[in-house]
Amino acid sequence: MKALVLAGGFPQIALINELKSRGITTVLADWNREPVAKKHADIFYQASTLDIAAITEIAVKERVDFLITACTDQALLTVAKVSEDLGLPCYIDYQTALNVTNKAYMKKVFDEYGISTAKHVVMGELDESMIADMQYPLIVKPVDCNSSKGVKKVENIDELKVAFADAVRFSRTDTAIIERFIDGPEISVDIYVEDGIAKVLCISNNVKIADKDKFVIFRGRCPAVETEAIRKPIEKTAQQIADAFGLKNTPMLIQFITDGEQVYVLEFSARTGGGTKFLRINRMTGFDVIKAVVDLTLGLKPHVGHIDLNNSYLVDDFIYCKPGIFDHLEGFEEMKQAGYITDYYLFKWKGAEFDSISNSGDRIAGFTVWADTLEGLKEKHNIVANSIKVIDDQGNDMMRHDLLSEVE
Repeated sequence: MKALVLAGGFPQIALINELKSRGITTVLADWNREPVAKKHADIFYQASTLDIAAITEIAVKERVDFLITACTDQALLTVAKVSEDLGLPCYIDYQTALNVTNKAYMKKVFDEYGISTAKHVVMGELDESMIADMQYPLIVKPVDCNSSKGVKKVENIDELKVAFADAVRFSRTDTAIIERFIDGPEISVDIYVEDGIAKVLCISNNVKIADKDKFVIFRGRCPAVETEAIRKPIEKTAQQIADAFGLKNTPMLIQFITDGEQVYVLEFSARTGGGTKFLRINRMTGFDVIKAVVDLTLGLKPHVGHIDLNNSYLVDDFIYCKPGIFDHLEGFEEMKQAGYITDYYLFKWKGAEFDSISNSGDRIAGFTVWADTLEGLKEKHNIVANSIKVIDDQGNDMMRHDLLSEVE
């Protein structure tokens, strides 16, 4: 068998390895010339995963048996579309994939089914009269983009005009959402829907860079601080979403925000969270979501057994850089060998150039700290934060150490 894998990021390394473990030849397509997953694939094409015509051409040329991706929104839409056009298997049909990757449609369904979300309006051209009854600050975001691209917090009409234009530029449909800003911690919930039943796997905090208007994640903490207080409303909302969108067998990611009393859905997708989420879920619950996606695509039926939520603590920290050209990491392997970090991850390649931090795609690397107690976690994390470096092509440390704040 032969599979066409879309996107060459860190999660796709695990996906490619899972496919190869089953004797499946892997063809990788990614817009970048040297994605981190390239060396793991059997065949590589440099092509945008959003270019349906190009991906279709590759699939036909290579005579693949199926297309697949994991942990990414927009590539999933392409997988569903090309699979449907070519009559190849996919765990989600194109219309459903379209519905769960378009925030405007999501919000419409949320309103129809009484799913709690922030007050909002959707528009292609800025019309101030449509937000006359909404108070600043407001959030502006593209309707169909991921990795926090184009998402801004605005305090006045001048900032709104600039942010709206940027959001529309990032949108594939030239449309943006303006919604009420809710102040509170962000909760990321990974779920597996099995036979229509939404089963919560992992509840994490998303910790973001303290920036006036951007929302860039630099840490995932599990379990979320607020887990016990909000577990029941999360489980109820997850099932409402599965029912509303007709999801039967699929991974699902929901981003919530809480004001301390209730939870509000920011957005969701029929996928596992990106970055290192698939590893976090496996460590905390024993469920392998990458294996599950392959099984689903091949017509097999994954089963979520009893989830033994152990009492351990885990943080995934993501590293960003000052402007420069990346050469190599220092100290990471030593920290792993010494047992301070469980593992580390490189998301970019030697020679990758960094300018500014605008979205989650600008992270260069990450690492995981895991401990039985919160105090043990904090101690390990502090040691790691003071021992690692990201070296540029001039031999200087380009790592933004100031972003590695202490674990709360």
